Amino acid sequence: MTLRIVRLGTPRLQQEGTRIGTVRRPPRGVRKERYAADDWYDVWYPELSPSPELVAQAQAAATEVEWRAFARAFRKEMKQPAASRSLDLLAALSQNANFSVGCYCEDEARCHRSVLRELLAERGAKIT
Repeated sequence: MTLRIVRLGTPRLQQEGTRIGTVRRPPRGVRKERYAADDWYDVWYPELSPSPELVAQAQAAATEVEWRAFARAFRKEMKQPAASRSLDLLAALSQNANFSVGCYCEDEARCHRSVLRELLAERGAKIT
């Protein structure tokens, strides 16, 4: 049983389990009833996405220094009680269930899901 970090909208992997969309907004131009069928996500969970201000900061980050500033700010947001408890829950569930969390970004290294990967690993999550 493991947790996968995925790009939403890509074909699901075998035994991926429930796909959780940790994005601020649903996919544009996709009808709600198609989210799961089209491999976007089964559950929308924007509580684990950056605030709108941080999304803009991440999209504007042109240098490694700017990206690290975003990552620090996002980590700070994820220390809020609700987000922190959510991360703890996902880390615990990864010990006994297959599921995935993801975002739309093409490059994980420049996506908040890279920070989520680190935060979940720090909590002992089993990540593939």
